[in-house]
Amino acid sequence: MPVLMTFGDSNTHGSPPMTDRVSYHRFGPDVRWPRRALAALGPEWELVEEGLPGRTAQFDDPCMDGLMNGHPALRQALQSHGPLDVLTIMLGTNDVKTRFGASPETVMGGIAGLLDVALGVEMQARHGGFRVLLICPPPVLETGVLAPDFWGARTKSLALPPLYRALATSRGAAFLDAGEVISVSPVDGVHFEAEAHAALGEAVAERVAAPV
Repeated sequence: MPVLMTFGDSNTHGSPPMTDRVSYHRFGPDVRWPRRALAALGPEWELVEEGLPGRTAQFDDPCMDGLMNGHPALRQALQSHGPLDVLTIMLGTNDVKTRFGASPETVMGGIAGLLDVALGVEMQARHGGFRVLLICPPPVLETGVLAPDFWGARTKSLALPPLYRALATSRGAAFLDAGEVISVSPVDGVHFEAEAHAALGEAVAERVAAPV
């Protein structure tokens, strides 16, 4: 059976829009976009969900135990599961947080490192070869309880899609601009409503099932 791994942050984990900074919630499997993608792909597929709230493409977050860097996490995930057939990567939202001071090009550089891990000889050989779908997350809004964390972030996130697209092309990876399919919730400006999860899941399944 072909295996899909979805690697990302809270929006891959299934965190709903936040109205406070303390409560933990997660959409059920019938709502989360990885599960919606799995349902659209069909019963012959298997899924590994690897979404962690707060995960970045490259930064150790001092406000979240310093353990959110996606680079070692991706290596661990690829060493923990397999063999894979398709890997999706959707990160970068947390990298535009104010406290990191990262330019769009710096964020793109972190994604490049993830692609180099996934598409490198070691991991490709380990899994017998797998495809990568790079997903650019939709632009954030500076609103709600998360607005202080994302002050100045919207302009940066709006600049990411062409950088991600060009990077994917340079690495031979497939690409999906999630901002062309969905938008973040106006409740907190970062997370997805249930309807967005459904739309993104359908879009991802379409790209995964597309001929190489």
